[in-house]
Amino acid sequence: MKLPRLEQPENYAGLYIFDFGDQAGVGFTAEEVAELLESERYREGKAYKIHRAYPDGRLEIRGVPARTFQLESGMLFYSATTEQAREDFKRLVGAAVVAEPPCRAKVHLARYADDKFAVAMIYPAEYEDEISTWLLARDYRTAGAAEGGTGAVERYYRDDPEIIEQHQLFGASEGISRTGDELLTSLKRVVQR
Repeated sequence: MKLPRLEQPENYAGLYIFDFGDQAGVGFTAEEVAELLESERYREGKAYKIHRAYPDGRLEIRGVPARTFQLESGMLFYSATTEQAREDFKRLVGAAVVAEPPCRAKVHLARYADDKFAVAMIYPAEYEDEISTWLLARDYRTAGAAEGGTGAVERYYRDDPEIIEQHQLFGASEGISRTGDELLTSLKRVVQR
């Protein structure tokens, strides 16, 4: 895979390289990669996330399986009491008001059949690293146990707890991704942004 020389490569950290087979493009957002992988024409493409980019042009990249773009991941924060769970829910929603999360996410305050409570934050799996960084930057902590990942979300859905309250978070990345014809007409460019 031959990549172009990038001006200001440090601006590409967190974006993606998409390998079409005969060429590669640099600077796609996660939403754009997901749309390409869902299309009949580009579903065999390969995606690589740019984790670090250095001023000399070197890139640290990691391959991202296509399946990742079809999954939801999340964080579940457990509480023994409804009061603690409500406080955790309120602080998490409040954190998104102060600083937008990196992507769209849904937050549930849920009660399990055994009267255990959880605050569930569910988001596209390709944003696991960014959500973790966002939560750490907000210094979000809870008193109870926590678990995360795609498996945790699958169990959450399977257990089907009662959703007491829910809130939709809108992400900072929304509005910068191209879709449909706008995305397709730009694919010949090797540098997307």
